[in-house]
Order: sequence, then structure tokens, then C-alpha cells
Amino acid sequence: MENLPPLSERLRPKKLSEVVGQSHLIGEGKPIKRMVQTGNLFSMVLWGPPGTGKTTLAKLIASETGSELYQLNAISSGVKEIRDAIKTARENRFFNKKLVLFIDEIHRFNKAQQDALLEAVEKGEIILIGATTENPSFCINSPLLSRMRVYQLYPLSEDELNGLIDRALTKDIILKNKKIKYVDKETIIRFSGGDARVLLNALETAVNLIKSDNIVIDKKTIETVFQKPHLIYDKNGDLHYDLISAFIKSIRGSDPDAAVYYLARMLEGGEDPVFIARRLVILASEDIGNAEPYALTLATSCLTAVQNIGMPEARIILSQVSTYLASCPKSNATYIAIQKASEDVKRYPDLPVPLSLRNPSTRLTEELGYGKGYKYSHDYPNNFVQQNFLPEILKNKVYYNPTENGREVKIKERLKKLWKGIKKYL
Repeated sequence: MENLPPLSERLRPKKLSEVVGQSHLIGEGKPIKRMVQTGNLFSMVLWGPPGTGKTTLAKLIASETGSELYQLNAISSGVKEIRDAIKTARENRFFNKKLVLFIDEIHRFNKAQQDALLEAVEKGEIILIGATTENPSFCINSPLLSRMRVYQLYPLSEDELNGLIDRALTKDIILKNKKIKYVDKETIIRFSGGDARVLLNALETAVNLIKSDNIVIDKKTIETVFQKPHLIYDKNGDLHYDLISAFIKSIRGSDPDAAVYYLARMLEGGEDPVFIARRLVILASEDIGNAEPYALTLATSCLTAVQNIGMPEARIILSQVSTYLASCPKSNATYIAIQKASEDVKRYPDLPVPLSLRNPSTRLTEELGYGKGYKYSHDYPNNFVQQNFLPEILKNKVYYNPTENGREVKIKERLKKLWKGIKKYL
């Protein structure tokens, strides 16, 4: 018994019907189920977080269709191993036997390694199943990806994980013979982060920790096993981008509660607090702007403070600034202004600066009319006088349209008054 594989491996499904979750792929009439039933195999990418069944599905697709499974891991394999697999596949064709080439962590393959697969996939010599935790659009070459179908796998639900625990307790060769009186399912599920493999291995570890004949796996035992909840977070992976996106959008959408939640998710996952602070500086200008100019000052101070203080105290500073920015009035008028101005610069790259605005630094430039007609604003009432500052083709063009939010209300009123009859503000 001591040489048995871990619980997660012992409970690995032997048939497609035993797989927990992913009913959108393996339920009756669904794509992978139909493919297995018909035997018409096709190459695919299985995209999802750890512990969702990517490896299990690949193995079952091969076994239930009578195909040979050839398994590689992208971390330890290269072009030579790929060529060996293709050679085996070509030999198998003489015996009318298909080869399923399963590549775990296919996103770690470089362009040359992925290109080595292209011809064999295109000709149908191999059925390629790639498993990845990363968005395939960003990590798999377009020519290869276009020849594969992408199926997304989702973390198991609480009900599905509950069922998995029950199955482990009643079906596993080891656990079913132990007197397990109680398992705090809610806590072990919460700590596992939706990862079935983590959950099962933690359950087995918890059982082994208890020397009593009557086993009680309570919250304290589970906390001992995990030390802290299992957080699915990769600072270079999809969740990194998903969480920072949710964080920024929550602040933009004026929801301080959602903002601080996603902030906590990132910090607990080990995200660099300086990265978050930098994003806050950008957001303060892009999404708040002149509706509350102080937001940029505060965000910049936050960046300085986070750089100087560090964790764990930096989380307090980030929380303060995130909730403040989320609560501020919003405006992207300055962002739109620079975008529109940049478009005109690209459209008209070499428009001459009006002569009145040029610097008459020499007698020649003065004779050429540089500075002629320029009106010095401070010589006029309220330090303002109407005059054209833009190239002639863009005369009276409005790039900056203040909103009706926050301090931009007064800014808009002032600009309308100053440029009355000249510029049209929305």
C-alpha cells in the first residue's frame, strides 16, 4: 500500500462518464463527447486553470478511441521529441492506429518548436492535444492555432468538489477503509481554490496527519495542511491580467468595494505592489483627469510611498488610494483629447506653426514675419484675448471637451465664456 500513487492519481477517471465537471464539453451531445463517440478525432487546445481535468481528458480521448497516447511536457521536451512522436505516428498509420500527441504546458513551446508540429497536424498524421493555463491567442502561433479547436475548461463548482470528496471517501482503496467521521468540506473546498488535484491531495494529507482511529478533519486540521488558502495566481499568466483588468474597471466604474476586493486578490497572490501603484497613476489621469485633478497627485504620492514602505504596510496605502479614486468623479476628456490630437498629427504630419507664434530670435526671422500679430495675453483684461493658436487647417478645432463631472463643470463654463463664438464645446 505504501507505494500507491497519490489520491488524485488513484481517483483519476478511467472513463469519460466518470469525469467530474466540464459538462459543456463532455455532456451528451457536446463536442468532445460526440468526437469520442464517432471516432472522428481532431486537434484541440484544452485551456483552463490547474486541476480542471486537461490531462485526464487527453488520456481518456486516446483510450476510448483506441488511439496511442504519446505524452510530452513542453518544459522538458524539444524539437527532437516532437519529431520522434511524428515518426511514431507515421509508423502507426501502417497499422491503421491513430496517435494522440498530448503536450502539457504547450504555451511554453517557442515558435520553432510549435512550427515543428504544423505539417503533421495539417496532414492529420497526429491528433495534437495541447494543455495550457494561458490564453492560446497569446501563446500559440496563429498558423498552428488555426488548425486546432480551442476548448475552455472551468474550475469545478462547489457541488462538483463536494461530490469529489464523497467519491474519495467511499471509493478510494485507502480512504474507504478508514473511519472518517467528519470533513469540513466548506473549508477544504475554499482553501483548494477550485483545483481538484490540490483538494484531493490535501484531503489525503489531512487524513495522514491524524493518528486517531476516528478521523475528524476540521478547520484547524485543514489550516495546518494548507498554511494559507491555495490561490491560483501567476504574475505572468492570464489571471494576472484578468485581475488587474477587473481592478481598473471597478475603479473606473466607481465601485470602491469591488476595487478593494480585486486589490486584495492580487496582493494575496503575490502581485508586485509597485505594479499596482503605477497602474493607479495611469488611471488617475486617464479615467479621472480634470474632474478631480488631485487624484493624480494622490496616486503619484501612493507610488512613492509604496516604493519606500513596501509590504505588508503598502497594502493600506493602496487600499486608501484605490477607494478614493473609485469614489472620485470620472472623466476621460483629456485622454480623448490627446487621442484626437495624435490622429490629426498623423493625418497632417508637417503643418506649419502659425507665424504669429514663432519666435523672432534673429533679424531675418523678424523680417520674415515671425511673431507678427501675436497678442500677449497678460496685456488684456482677465489675462486673455481671442486669437488662433492652431495651424490654419485646424483653426478653432476642439480636442478637449470637458465633461459635466466634478471640477470640469467649472472648466467647461470658463472655456465656453473665453471662446464664445469661436469654439464649439459639446
